[in-house]
Amino acid sequence: MTYIDLPEGNTRKLSFYLAMEEYVARSLHQGGDCFFMWQVEPSVIFGRNQVAENEVNIAYCRQHGIRMFRRKSGGGCVYADMSNVMLSYITEEGSVDDTFARYMTMITEALNQMGIAACKNDRNDIMIGQQKVSGNAIYHLSGKNIAHGTLLYDTDMEHMLQAITPSRQKLDKHGVESVRQRIGLLKDYTQLPFADIRQQLRHHLCSRTYGMTAEDIRRTEEIEKEYLDERFIFGK
Repeated sequence: MTYIDLPEGNTRKLSFYLAMEEYVARSLHQGGDCFFMWQVEPSVIFGRNQVAENEVNIAYCRQHGIRMFRRKSGGGCVYADMSNVMLSYITEEGSVDDTFARYMTMITEALNQMGIAACKNDRNDIMIGQQKVSGNAIYHLSGKNIAHGTLLYDTDMEHMLQAITPSRQKLDKHGVESVRQRIGLLKDYTQLPFADIRQQLRHHLCSRTYGMTAEDIRRTEEIEKEYLDERFIFGK
């Protein structure tokens, strides 16, 4: 598998990395599967079919400088910051179920090799015991499948709980404290530093690297404009 690498110092908005997935899928022909990881300043990202006002505490996000974005895959709303890492896997068109299963297996096996007892469940999550450390989604695009997800290491739990608006059903069933207890952080299960986890994931999954060029970045930025359009983000 090929790791798609950005030049040093190219930390971008979350919208750029969603556009980068599309660019890799549409235009970057590397002859096989591709993978990359990314980190962002505090952001929330909600699914293709979700209504922002129902999923996000918009007032809280604006007050605390948390950016809001929509992705093109389904699934629930997630919070991201520089203390977790986002994963993107782009592969050839095929069964979505098979692709998703392969992606989840690759990530859990990589964590297992680091001594982290992770396993996948049937709700697109990666778990350690009863705690969720990764949520994931997948969508189909122009002959490719794109799977992506979170991997929590030491995220700001207060922002995570306040920025996302749980459904009334979830709150009635679990309560905020229970929701907090069901979220796990990798730092509590390993002594490996965050940088080492990212490095080992890359080395476990990828055998070669492609460096994004200035032209690749320019073309990605063109795709990014859609993700930055407030009609796309907040439209119904």
